[in-house]
Amino acid sequence: MRKESRGFSLIELLIVVAIILIIAAIAIPDLLKSRQAANQASAVGSLRTINTSEVTYSSTYTTGFSSTLAYLDGASGATANSTAAGLIDSILAGMIKSNYNFIYTPCPATPGGTACTSGGTTAQPTGGTCTTVTAYEISANPLQCVGSGNFYFTDQSGVIRQNNTTPAGPSDSPLAG
Repeated sequence: MRKESRGFSLIELLIVVAIILIIAAIAIPDLLKSRQAANQASAVGSLRTINTSEVTYSSTYTTGFSSTLAYLDGASGATANSTAAGLIDSILAGMIKSNYNFIYTPCPATPGGTACTSGGTTAQPTGGTCTTVTAYEISANPLQCVGSGNFYFTDQSGVIRQNNTTPAGPSDSPLAG
């Protein structure tokens, strides 16, 4: 008694592999675009979280805004205070999240003005620190080259601004919505 075993020929296997490669070539660019869109949405959401946390920090501790993003973070189980408020997670306090680098600048120098108060008088920050932080700026820049995402900017106004090609600043257009 002879059993007939039948398998796939080499040609049939090559055709199946070619079809899978064609489907992958179509799907991978869309996958990369959706990943970039998710990273951009995460960066905008993180900027909103920081803005909200800064308002909460300022009203809770009445010392102005935080001096660093690390002040908004807090040790697990520890009592919140002005240097460990527990308002954001440690990943965001580490200034890199979802392929974006967050640059926090307390007391940014403003053209023709000052952004820092000390004991009721206005003064420029000395050595990058202020007694009371009355203003801040945050930039969110993609970690990879241009074309890997938009650049974002926000400050104490809470308006998030974007630029497609260079780091965003206060003069760039605000996000819609």
